[in-house]
Amino acid sequence: MTTPDPDGLLAEQLLRLTRRVHRIQKRHLVRRELGITPAQSRLLRTLAHYASPPRMADLAERLEVVPRAVTTLVDGLETSGKVRRVPDPANRRVIRIELTDDGHAALRELHAARRAAAEEILAPLGDEQREVLGELLNTLVDGTATTPQHRDAPC
Repeated sequence: MTTPDPDGLLAEQLLRLTRRVHRIQKRHLVRRELGITPAQSRLLRTLAHYASPPRMADLAERLEVVPRAVTTLVDGLETSGKVRRVPDPANRRVIRIELTDDGHAALRELHAARRAAAEEILAPLGDEQREVLGELLNTLVDGTATTPQHRDAPC
Protein backbone atom coordinates (compact mmCIF):
# COMPACT_ATOMS: atom_id res chain seq x y z
CA MET A 1 0.00 0.00 0.00
CA THR A 2 1.35 3.44 -0.89
CA THR A 3 1.41 6.31 1.56
CA PRO A 4 -0.35 9.53 0.63
CA ASP A 5 1.89 12.30 -0.70
CA PRO A 6 0.43 15.55 0.70
CA ASP A 7 3.17 17.70 -0.88
CA GLY A 8 2.54 16.07 -4.24
CA LEU A 9 -1.17 16.79 -3.89
CA LEU A 10 -0.46 20.43 -3.00
CA ALA A 11 1.88 20.77 -5.96
CA GLU A 12 -0.80 19.37 -8.26
CA GLN A 13 -3.40 21.74 -6.81
CA LEU A 14 -1.07 24.71 -7.33
CA LEU A 15 -0.46 23.68 -10.94
CA ARG A 16 -4.19 23.28 -11.55
CA LEU A 17 -4.87 26.69 -10.00
CA THR A 18 -2.15 28.29 -12.12
CA ARG A 19 -3.69 26.83 -15.27
CA ARG A 20 -7.14 28.03 -14.18
CA VAL A 21 -5.86 31.55 -13.49
CA HIS A 22 -4.15 31.61 -16.90
CA ARG A 23 -7.32 30.38 -18.65
CA ILE A 24 -9.58 32.91 -16.91
CA GLN A 25 -7.20 35.82 -17.53
CA LYS A 26 -6.91 34.84 -21.18
CA ARG A 27 -10.72 34.77 -21.48
CA HIS A 28 -10.96 38.27 -19.98
CA LEU A 29 -8.26 39.51 -22.38
CA VAL A 30 -10.12 38.08 -25.36
CA ARG A 31 -13.39 39.70 -24.21
CA ARG A 32 -11.71 43.11 -24.22
CA GLU A 33 -10.51 42.51 -27.78
CA LEU A 34 -7.04 43.90 -27.08
CA GLY A 35 -5.33 41.48 -29.45
CA ILE A 36 -2.64 40.88 -26.83
CA THR A 37 -1.30 37.50 -25.83
CA PRO A 38 -0.58 36.68 -22.17
CA ALA A 39 3.16 36.87 -22.94
CA GLN A 40 2.76 40.32 -24.52
CA SER A 41 0.68 41.35 -21.53
CA ARG A 42 3.50 40.33 -19.21
CA LEU A 43 6.01 42.32 -21.28
CA LEU A 44 3.81 45.43 -21.18
CA ARG A 45 3.40 45.14 -17.40
CA THR A 46 7.15 44.68 -16.99
CA LEU A 47 7.91 47.62 -19.27
CA ALA A 48 5.65 49.85 -17.18
CA HIS A 49 7.82 49.29 -14.10
CA TYR A 50 10.90 50.91 -15.62
CA ALA A 51 11.57 54.57 -14.86
CA SER A 52 13.10 55.01 -18.33
CA PRO A 53 12.83 52.87 -21.46
CA PRO A 54 14.86 49.66 -21.04
CA ARG A 55 16.96 47.78 -23.56
CA MET A 56 15.62 44.49 -24.89
CA ALA A 57 18.38 42.69 -22.98
CA ASP A 58 17.08 44.27 -19.75
CA LEU A 59 13.57 43.04 -20.53
CA ALA A 60 14.83 39.55 -21.35
CA GLU A 61 16.68 39.41 -18.03
CA ARG A 62 13.71 40.67 -16.02
CA LEU A 63 11.31 38.28 -17.80
CA GLU A 64 13.82 35.43 -17.50
CA VAL A 65 13.60 34.57 -21.20
CA VAL A 66 16.06 34.55 -24.09
CA PRO A 67 16.50 37.88 -25.93
CA ARG A 68 15.01 36.40 -29.12
CA ALA A 69 11.72 35.84 -27.29
CA VAL A 70 11.61 39.52 -26.32
CA THR A 71 12.33 40.52 -29.92
CA THR A 72 9.31 38.52 -31.10
CA LEU A 73 7.06 40.04 -28.41
CA VAL A 74 8.27 43.58 -29.14
CA ASP A 75 7.76 43.04 -32.88
CA GLY A 76 4.11 42.13 -32.29
CA LEU A 77 3.50 44.97 -29.86
CA GLU A 78 5.22 47.46 -32.14
CA THR A 79 3.09 46.35 -35.09
CA SER A 80 -0.04 46.97 -33.03
CA GLY A 81 1.25 50.39 -31.89
CA LYS A 82 1.64 49.54 -28.19
CA VAL A 83 5.42 50.04 -28.00
CA ARG A 84 8.09 51.69 -30.09
CA ARG A 85 11.82 51.26 -30.47
CA VAL A 86 13.79 54.43 -29.71
CA PRO A 87 17.51 55.10 -29.91
CA ASP A 88 19.35 55.55 -26.63
CA PRO A 89 20.23 59.25 -26.29
CA ALA A 90 23.71 58.40 -24.97
CA ASN A 91 24.51 55.67 -27.52
CA ARG A 92 22.53 55.62 -30.74
CA ARG A 93 23.57 52.02 -31.42
CA VAL A 94 21.51 50.95 -28.40
CA ILE A 95 17.77 50.57 -28.90
CA ARG A 96 15.33 51.05 -26.06
CA ILE A 97 11.67 50.07 -25.84
CA GLU A 98 9.02 52.52 -24.68
CA LEU A 99 5.28 52.40 -24.24
CA THR A 100 3.13 54.45 -26.59
CA ASP A 101 -0.14 56.12 -25.63
CA ASP A 102 -1.92 53.01 -27.01
CA GLY A 103 0.36 50.91 -24.83
CA HIS A 104 -0.63 52.86 -21.73
CA ALA A 105 -4.31 52.48 -22.66
CA ALA A 106 -3.78 48.75 -23.17
CA LEU A 107 -2.17 48.54 -19.72
CA ARG A 108 -5.27 50.10 -18.16
CA GLU A 109 -7.43 47.53 -19.96
CA LEU A 110 -5.08 44.73 -18.91
CA HIS A 111 -5.31 45.85 -15.30
CA ALA A 112 -9.11 45.82 -15.50
CA ALA A 113 -9.05 42.35 -17.10
CA ARG A 114 -6.72 41.00 -14.40
CA ARG A 115 -8.91 42.52 -11.69
CA ALA A 116 -12.04 40.93 -13.19
CA ALA A 117 -10.24 37.58 -13.41
CA ALA A 118 -9.11 37.86 -9.78
CA GLU A 119 -12.64 38.69 -8.65
CA GLU A 120 -13.93 35.63 -10.49
CA ILE A 121 -11.27 33.34 -9.03
CA LEU A 122 -11.57 34.66 -5.47
CA ALA A 123 -15.39 34.86 -5.43
CA PRO A 124 -15.84 31.70 -3.31
CA LEU A 125 -13.61 33.08 -0.52
CA GLY A 126 -14.64 35.35 2.33
CA ASP A 127 -12.56 38.30 3.51
CA GLU A 128 -10.74 36.34 6.23
CA GLN A 129 -9.98 33.49 3.82
CA ARG A 130 -8.58 35.98 1.30
CA GLU A 131 -6.36 37.48 3.99
CA VAL A 132 -5.02 34.05 4.99
CA LEU A 133 -4.51 33.10 1.34
CA GLY A 134 -2.60 36.33 0.77
CA GLU A 135 -0.31 35.60 3.71
CA LEU A 136 0.29 32.04 2.51
CA LEU A 137 1.01 33.17 -1.05
CA ASN A 138 3.44 35.82 0.20
CA THR A 139 5.28 33.12 2.15
CA LEU A 140 5.49 30.92 -0.94
CA VAL A 141 6.54 33.77 -3.23
CA ASP A 142 9.18 35.01 -0.78
CA GLY A 143 10.36 31.48 -0.03
CA THR A 144 10.73 32.21 3.66
CA ALA A 145 8.90 30.66 6.56
CA THR A 146 6.87 32.90 8.81
CA THR A 147 5.66 32.28 12.31
CA PRO A 148 1.95 31.38 12.15
CA GLN A 149 -0.32 33.96 13.73
CA HIS A 150 -3.07 32.24 15.70
CA ARG A 151 -6.02 34.58 15.81
CA ASP A 152 -7.68 32.82 18.76
CA ALA A 153 -4.55 32.54 20.92
CA PRO A 154 -4.32 34.86 23.92
CA CYS A 155 -1.65 37.56 23.80
